[in-house]
Amino acid sequence: MNIAEWLARRARVSPGSQALFHGRSCVADYAAFDARARGVAAGLRARGIAPGDRVAIFMGNAPDWLIGFYGILYAGAAAVPINAKLHGREADFILYDSGAVLCFVDAVHGDSLRAAGVSCALDAPADIEEDRPETGPVARAGEDLAWLFYTSGTTGRPKGVRITHGMIAAMALSYLADVDRVDGRDATIYAAPMSHGAGLYNFMHVQAGARHVCPPSGGFDPAELLALAEHFGRAHLFAAPTMVRRLTDHAVHHGARGDGLRTVVYAGGPMYTADILAAVDHFGPKFVQIYGQGECPMAITALPRADVADRSHPDWRARLGSVGRAQSLVEVAIDGGDVGEVLVRGAPVMPGYWKNDAATADTLRDGWLRTGDIGRLDATGYLTLLDRSKDVIISGGSNIYPREVEEVLLTHPGVREASVIGRTHPDWGEEVVACVVGDADEAALRAHCATQIARFKIPKAFVFLPELPKNNYGKVLKTALRSANAPPD
Repeated sequence: MNIAEWLARRARVSPGSQALFHGRSCVADYAAFDARARGVAAGLRARGIAPGDRVAIFMGNAPDWLIGFYGILYAGAAAVPINAKLHGREADFILYDSGAVLCFVDAVHGDSLRAAGVSCALDAPADIEEDRPETGPVARAGEDLAWLFYTSGTTGRPKGVRITHGMIAAMALSYLADVDRVDGRDATIYAAPMSHGAGLYNFMHVQAGARHVCPPSGGFDPAELLALAEHFGRAHLFAAPTMVRRLTDHAVHHGARGDGLRTVVYAGGPMYTADILAAVDHFGPKFVQIYGQGECPMAITALPRADVADRSHPDWRARLGSVGRAQSLVEVAIDGGDVGEVLVRGAPVMPGYWKNDAATADTLRDGWLRTGDIGRLDATGYLTLLDRSKDVIISGGSNIYPREVEEVLLTHPGVREASVIGRTHPDWGEEVVACVVGDADEAALRAHCATQIARFKIPKAFVFLPELPKNNYGKVLKTALRSANAPPD
């Protein structure tokens, strides 16, 4: 089934329900949303775009992003959303690699691509709409490509993950079973890039007839977000852990309680225990954690709000430090015993990478997706991530998991952010280096660590920085930290 059928059905069932908002202004109900998507699909077909062709989107968060996206799906083509924060030359690589025949742009991103000299045709969704729209979504099978997702490329060129219509349906239904319920009273606020997790979460909100709100700022502004949540009520938000911390810091400082904010789903990087404790203490039981990858989008595990907020269970702290249990449509396993690489298989797992058989063969083995994450499962199925496999530090033959050290550092009141990396050492193989943002001194941090972790895990060096380098999604760039702190030749 073409996943865009969910929009077509919603438009038939509740055509007058409010659908798309720019700030507090409604710009389309579901009938208009559907009609405009059909018009875009007709425009694509008039330009010779056939089912299976790729059409990219390089735009800031806006209602037209969703209209263009559903127009692509209605035409039977595959969408290639590109993070709006990328440089035009970075976006050009994705356009070339995906073979996109057209790219939807707004004025700013169109100028960026033209400056990069792209050969792909560029248009705004509104500019290609036809007066005689398509009659309905083009039929697609569950295994057909719907979304070509490009990984962030922090360690090299990004790879295209093939996300199918069936994968999206599995992800969305798992969300309803394991993460949160959605109905027509809800509003989802797109404060994170729609090209990634925030955009993937549109589907269950379309199916339910909920409202879709694009902040006028086009991104994440804590004051704006809290004001929109209070205005709309029953607001849902997908956020990276760094966004949750910024939202909490702002709310505490300004005395905002988060009225109208119903659910914050957080993922995309490690959420440190100190940060989520502060968030729950201030906002209450509004937080749900999920764990996923582009290769299994948003659908590996979930830690429901009851677990995030619980302080009565004997193992509540360990559970809070986990990423929850397997979502309904996947199996999760550990390769190598108690601690090892996290493996996952099931309906939301990708069939492979785009035009990259070698990477597919390395990542999909014997039906299992090898996530590259190191973790452990407890007897009740809670998965705790220790680190990316490439981030594990081996010093003197012992494995040291950076996240464990980071968690300890972040319990010190003088530490705002911390990232732990390994650095080559002539005798020990690697040594532990802590990169810290805050006003604590080295002696205090060494003493603090000595009270909580083994001596061999205590950082041998501390690097104090004004901020940690991050990519466009708020993930710390450990590759940049390793490069900056490599020992001299």
